[in-house]
Formats: sequence, structure tokens, C-alpha cells
Amino acid sequence: MWDALSRTTNSATRTRRAIVIGGSLGGLFAGNMLRSIGWNVDVFERSAGDLDSRGGGIVLQPDVVEVFRRSHATLDTSVLGVQSRYRTVFRPDGSIESKHVALQTQTSWSLIYTTLKAAFGEQHYHRAKTLLRVEQDEAAGNVTAIFDDGSRETGDLLIGADGGNSTVRGQYWPDMRPCYAGYVAWRGLLAEDNMPPVSRDTLHGDFGFANNRGSHILGYLVPGGDNDVRPGHRIFNWVWYRVVDDKMLAEVMTDRDGKSRGYAIPEGFLADRWVDHIHREAQSFLPPGFRAVVRATPQPFAQAIRDLASDQMVWGRAVILGDAASIPRPHTAASTLKAAANAIALADQLAASPDDVDAALARWEAPQVLYGKYLEKQGVETGNYLLFHQSSKTAIG
Repeated sequence: MWDALSRTTNSATRTRRAIVIGGSLGGLFAGNMLRSIGWNVDVFERSAGDLDSRGGGIVLQPDVVEVFRRSHATLDTSVLGVQSRYRTVFRPDGSIESKHVALQTQTSWSLIYTTLKAAFGEQHYHRAKTLLRVEQDEAAGNVTAIFDDGSRETGDLLIGADGGNSTVRGQYWPDMRPCYAGYVAWRGLLAEDNMPPVSRDTLHGDFGFANNRGSHILGYLVPGGDNDVRPGHRIFNWVWYRVVDDKMLAEVMTDRDGKSRGYAIPEGFLADRWVDHIHREAQSFLPPGFRAVVRATPQPFAQAIRDLASDQMVWGRAVILGDAASIPRPHTAASTLKAAANAIALADQLAASPDDVDAALARWEAPQVLYGKYLEKQGVETGNYLLFHQSSKTAIG
């Protein structure tokens, strides 16, 4: 009896430790949220340097702001992003199909990443750490990460926030893999002052859309370098969805150096033939404002659209969240939102039963799985309508 009481007392008083695999947005959401409830947290990122600060645009969502608040992030709320006033839908000839007031704030991947990274700090953020596998000791109630440099880290909980190609998910749920949706997102970032006149006249300051057969494009302003939201210092972010078959996808995802990139080509690495291809297709599919801004973008990049909604997110003391668990299509504007929501809910459940991690994980898992499946369904229906005209959904983002 004494031993049992001693274990209970120690469990109630000691500080727990979380190991977070992945140092991008999902990992930083989780790391900051668990730290906010008193956990010790270390984040392990496989990249040797800071992650790409350019990225693309993101619709700012309330759960992201809530993570900022709970993380005590140093942030001027007036510079969270750039606000658009109208949602405008253009026909292929450039005429306006619809236009209505819809105030919305667009931010950037860079702003969210740098804010979360500053809140977390450098001391417990470890670079160049590639996970090989996870080991668990059920009797001891702990979990260990083994890295390719031979090091090992043990904690009370391991969080796989390692993206769509998650090593953690691959170990525990090898059959749960993302599926290609049949189209890509060509993406581009163009300095606000470099927008051609026709683009500035029709797109500047609004959230714009245009549809065509097998084509859907949207665009809006986001913060510029160093998260600058001053007029003249911002960036126009555009995302153009185009149908691409499997054979063509493999070619698109081979970068300018001949290296296969899998499912995403970062800015500056798209092969010249595909830059030319995008510029040519813009002439045929896009209204004048979008056509001009796409053709003025010197270094577009690419992302394959994939679907994933895991049936499970907890295996013992290992969990997955963010894109490691589910990948909603970008039309939902929910990928970053979902990662933040996963992390908030996890922290709330762990705080509700600090002496019973397993019970907290059991309560957390089912609603998060359902949320991922709901977003998958919403994204598939929207994408199928926009690109293939197979449902009655309208554009979300």
C-alpha cells in the first residue's frame, strides 16, 4: 500500500516531460501549449537550420490567436495580418460574378512560425534530429525517441507533429497514408509594389477568386518580410489549383536539379519547364488580373493536394496531431487551425487529469479523430466541386 501511495504522490508532484517530433507549426503549437500547463517540453526538428520563412499565406483563425495568448507570445495584435474587405469572384473573361463585404484577416506562415518560435525559445528546440523509431515501456509509463545520431530521449508523452509523411504515424499505423487528390496547388508570392496595374486594379486589398474548367485560383495580401504589414511592404499570395495526372505529378515534383521532392516543391526549386508551363496556362485559364500576377511571379512553387484522416491518434504514450494525423484540403482554410485546435484540446485534457495521462489521451482522441474526418469530408466535397464539378459545394478558400 505504501508503494502505491508513494507512486501516486510522486505522480501528482513531479513535472512531466513531453517529447515533440517536428519543429514546424504543429510542433510549436503543441510545445507551447503543454508548456503553458506546466510540462517540460523539448522539440526535435530534423532540419539543421531555421525552417523556410517565406512559405505562403494563411487565413488567421481564432484558435491560432488563442495559442498565442496562452503562450504569452510577445505580439502586437495590430500586426497579426492583413485584412481584406471584399470577397470577389471573377469569370474567366475578367467580369465580376459576385462581390460582397466579408472582412477577413490573412497572415503568413512566417508570422505564425516566428511568433511561436520566439515564445518557445531556443534552449529546448533541437535541430538536426531525425527520428528513427519510438520505443515504449508500458510498465514504467514512458516513451523513448531514438534518433539517427544514436541519441535517445525519454519522456511521459511523445507527440508526432512531423507532417504528412510522419515517421511516428508510419511506425504505428503504416496503412494510414495520404492519398493524392488528382490536382496540385501552384503557388506564388509577389511583392505588392510589383503587382501589374491590371492586377492591382482588380485584386489589391480583396480576397479574390476565379473558376474555370479544372482550374480554381484565389489570392490576397499577406505580411511581407519581417512580418511587415505596412502598405507597399506586403506580399500578394496566390494559390492556383489545377488538375494534374499521376504521371505529370511525378515530373512536376522533380526539381530543377533532378531531385524528386515527393509532394512539394519549395520556392526557387521548381524546374524552369514548369514555370513556363504555369505562365502559358495562365493565358488560357485565368482572368486578366490573376493572369498578370501569375506571369509576373518569377519563382512559383508547388504542392500536391492530398487527403488523410486517421482513424486513430493515440498509441500508448505516443500521439499524432496536425498534418501527421489528418490533412484537410486547403479549401477548408483549416490545416493550421486544426493543428492549433489539436494542441489546445490536448493541453486541456492533460490539465484536467494531471495524474492520469492515459485517461486524458483517451478523452482527447475521439473528438480529434472526428474533427479530422469532418474536415476531410468538407475538403473533398469542396475540391471535387471546384475542380471536377462533382458536388454542390461552393468555394471556401
